[in-house]
Amino acid sequence: MAEALTPEQVRELEQQLRERREYLRGEIRDELARMEDQHYSDLAGSVHDSGDESVADMLSDLQYGLVDRQVEEMRAIEAALQRIREGRYGHCQVCDEPIEVARLRAQPTATRCLEHQAEYERNHEGAGAPGNL
Repeated sequence: MAEALTPEQVRELEQQLRERREYLRGEIRDELARMEDQHYSDLAGSVHDSGDESVADMLSDLQYGLVDRQVEEMRAIEAALQRIREGRYGHCQVCDEPIEVARLRAQPTATRCLEHQAEYERNHEGAGAPGNL
């Protein structure tokens, strides 16, 4: 069984979460600006055949997918910061036991201990997304 986080460890992880949140804000803002500047027609080029349109669709989907993942990570960060404010951070949402500090340092948005995360991933497809850790 893991030990509960010390106040110092909570502050360290909170700082890590805040720094990541600021980084993601900048990345999302920059990516949305790039997407706005680079219209679909620019991606497809001046030749409009089905191959060019397919490439443009793929590039557009990749850009939106990146932003979607970043937004999901932002939501997970906000939820973790809320748990810190409420004094619930660092405890497994399933068993309420402390989550190991090494796991939280690697994945500060984690909501489950390793045992319950592994069980969750076995039972849920696509469970490796940031908001599900």
